[in-house]
Amino acid sequence: MTYLLIASILINIFFIYYCIKFALIIIKVQATIENSLDKIDRKYNRISQITKIPVFYDSPEIKKIIQEIIEVQDVVYEIALDLSQSTSTKKTKEETYLEQQNEN
Repeated sequence: MTYLLIASILINIFFIYYCIKFALIIIKVQATIENSLDKIDRKYNRISQITKIPVFYDSPEIKKIIQEIIEVQDVVYEIALDLSQSTSTKKTKEETYLEQQNEN
């Protein structure tokens, strides 16, 4: 009976150690994601400003580059939505995306 109690205590210590270890890893990952989302938000806003500047050169290459920048902006926005998806909001990603596009 004593051996069973000692084994149970050791197993509990083992599991408590790994629960705390994984909780700290999750907290660190969450902080990293939040920092990354802040950076993405700043870059997204900067790309929005750049794409609003009119282009006076009619070269097809420049028009393609501007189109690629706009597509990158959309991809960055989708990534930010995926990372920050919250269960407290009832809006879908598409609704939020359409609202953002209407604001621009």
